[in-house]
Amino acid sequence: MNARVSNLFSRRPKKVQVKKSASWQKKIGTPEQVALQERVERVSLSSFGQPFLHQAVFNSRLQTTGGRYHLSDHHLDFNPKMADRADFDAIIKHELCHYHLHLAGRGYQHANRDFKVLLKQVGGSRYAPDVGARRSLSKKYHYLCENGHAFDRVRPVDTKRYRCGRCRGRLFLQAKD
Repeated sequence: MNARVSNLFSRRPKKVQVKKSASWQKKIGTPEQVALQERVERVSLSSFGQPFLHQAVFNSRLQTTGGRYHLSDHHLDFNPKMADRADFDAIIKHELCHYHLHLAGRGYQHANRDFKVLLKQVGGSRYAPDVGARRSLSKKYHYLCENGHAFDRVRPVDTKRYRCGRCRGRLFLQAKD
């Protein structure tokens, strides 16, 4: 760990309490969860020079984000779809930046300068990579106005009540897929 990273933690840290009876800790016994916990602890010591004292768990409800840091009890959730990626350590470093800066009483949010500086120093990812989990809605309704402007919509439009937004012409349903 270089001197710049240690300077970020030189201010007065908050007192850390490790909670042992949280409901999410019941899932920690699986081999995948144990491996994740060890990996997060290892990355924390090697990149930040400070131990990770709380729990890290996989949360399958996460769809488009790589991980989440919980301010209330300091545990980390990770998207299991990201675990097999080569840049998963960068996602872990991103969440650990939130964790260590919050416990040190520094700016832990994405917009804070402390967060951006520390993230760059440790080599964490700024954004979660796309794993294709976003929902895509198909445009079922195809409308055409009397002046030739085309509109594709997911939900139907009442053509008697609404008109074209460009020219105020009447709308006609062309096709319904």
